[in-house]
Amino acid sequence: QVRLVESGGGLVQPGGSLRLSCSASGRVYKVHGMGWYRQSPGKGRELVARIDAGGWSQYGGSVEGRFTVSRDNAKNTMYLQMNSLKPEDTAVYSCNALVDMDELGSHYDFWGQGTQVTVSS
Repeated sequence: QVRLVESGGGLVQPGGSLRLSCSASGRVYKVHGMGWYRQSPGKGRELVARIDAGGWSQYGGSVEGRFTVSRDNAKNTMYLQMNSLKPEDTAVYSCNALVDMDELGSHYDFWGQGTQVTVSS
């Protein structure tokens, strides 16, 4: 099985920064696309940012210009640098990854357990 573990969440004041990490471990043969999603109470899950194995990235409209997604393929780890944080960025942030568990090429979708980000003074 594959496990995704997020870290780096916490409480930050408006205008502050946080860096989230998501590491894939276990039966990982190859990691394809990875993404960050967030969900706050009363709202649906929304895309924050995603990145493919070649480094191509895409952002949700509300975070573009403030957040930067990156990854280290050698470590099967994705990062999210969040700057100029706003109270409306408060949410549970979860990572997602499409993973091959062997050389047969079958892709499987995995989710992390989520990490809370709270932006408040």
